[in-house]
Amino acid sequence: MRWARALAMAPMGQFTRLTAESRRSWWLSRSSQRRRLLRTILTGSCPVRYRFDGFLFWGQVMKVLRHKYLINFYQAIETTSRVYIILELAQGGDVLEWIQCYGACSEPLAGKWFSQITLGIAYLHSKGIVHRDLKLENLLLDKQENVKISDFGFAKIVPSNHNVRNSPSHQMNCFTHLSKTYCGSFAYACPEILLGLPYNPFLSDTWSMGVILYTLVVARLPFDDTNLKKLLKETRKEVTFPPNLTISQECKNMIFQTLRQAPKRATILDIIKDPWVLKFQPEQATHEIRLLENMCQPPSTANRHQSVEINT
Repeated sequence: MRWARALAMAPMGQFTRLTAESRRSWWLSRSSQRRRLLRTILTGSCPVRYRFDGFLFWGQVMKVLRHKYLINFYQAIETTSRVYIILELAQGGDVLEWIQCYGACSEPLAGKWFSQITLGIAYLHSKGIVHRDLKLENLLLDKQENVKISDFGFAKIVPSNHNVRNSPSHQMNCFTHLSKTYCGSFAYACPEILLGLPYNPFLSDTWSMGVILYTLVVARLPFDDTNLKKLLKETRKEVTFPPNLTISQECKNMIFQTLRQAPKRATILDIIKDPWVLKFQPEQATHEIRLLENMCQPPSTANRHQSVEINT
């Protein structure tokens, strides 16, 4: 079968576009007009637990997630040595390539992309899902240069039945879950991850969003990730901006709010309600805001970041 040959020839760890011929027999029950991307993952070198968890997330969770700013997942096929993941094709490349080609974004374009990222992450967080690997390379662009958040290999569903210390409520709260799986890229990782401390995965996502926004408007990363000791030192300070760039104070404030130490860092609810972000939002996220308000209401000022359980 042509689709089987396409699978057999797909390079491992890379993306391959499925041709019309290879798609035809495979996608008989689906629209043949949709373009798809094949991602092949070599599973033999992955720890068994991560192989199982990652495939389970792709196979059972991603197929029910549908949002205009998330890459669409169509199917996953597992063999003894590989997992083939069929995804929506984003034809505009990724945001890192765009920055490398064109330099810093204008603030309106940065605002457009950041507000789209915000809506996509708000959708995930409202469902108790954290991405944990947000970076420019994982932000794809469609034909109209709209963002598509991709690569959910480190994503996690946060359990909703933790007992919160000093709180009678057993409802999940985005301030009360700590994780100890240290994943993602150093340049986008929050200080807690760099220090090897249990961290709030919801807040690690918003830190990464701050790094992304800074890079969109400045065309370079806010921190030097070539040396871990230097990186840690820089993340403890307030970021600075090149004097030759015109960046509004509202945009800078958004970056400052996300690149703070965890107790004061903005949640996705803070971001989605920020006046600068609201200026660029294409639609109101009323449903997500309502869910996030229930999740992100601190149980009390004193125990905002406390949790009885620490999970991966």
